[in-house]
Amino acid sequence: MAHSDDSGLILPPRIAPLQVVIVPIYKGEEKKQELDAKGQQLVKNLKAAGISVKFDDNDNSRPGFKFAEYEMKGVPVRIAMGLRDLENNSVEIARRDTKEKKTVSLDGLTEYIKTLLEDIQTSMYQKAKAYRDSHITKADTMAEFERLLDEKGGFVLAHWDGTNETEDAIKERTKATIRCIPLDNPEEPGKCILTGQPSTQRVLFARAY
Repeated sequence: MAHSDDSGLILPPRIAPLQVVIVPIYKGEEKKQELDAKGQQLVKNLKAAGISVKFDDNDNSRPGFKFAEYEMKGVPVRIAMGLRDLENNSVEIARRDTKEKKTVSLDGLTEYIKTLLEDIQTSMYQKAKAYRDSHITKADTMAEFERLLDEKGGFVLAHWDGTNETEDAIKERTKATIRCIPLDNPEEPGKCILTGQPSTQRVLFARAY
């Protein structure tokens, strides 16, 4: 849910069923066999490196349609390969997360793709984490808790006395429930925002939408 844009999914490479798609670009049958042979060789090299890859030589769809389709499906890396690229010993690589395109030499392409997939994975994780962290706010009183839910939304980090009755009462009053007790939660003595009873840690509250 966190990884998408107006064009569709953006899948992290480590969970993507298909990590790389290769789309050949040609007109007519001229050099098509040469293009197909190079594409199949790339598939072989990438699979040997443990990368999930597909060479889409389907003649029923135009390259532009394929680009949009794989973009919508969230495939992390797209390789476009045309006749001119073959002549220049290069391909065009597009990364799904930033939509950045780059012309890369066929020499050392497998290592480049491996590094690129790791970079996409790290970049997406850091972006999602920064977004999540920017939507977490601390509240020390019930009034502040309610104000933050109404004005800012997101997660509210607050003390809770550990009872189901208190959580139910907070839900009844604000429609917010405990979404998570972080595994690495620091010990922090405080008072429950509703009852004022002692609390040893904060928990994450949020409304469900």
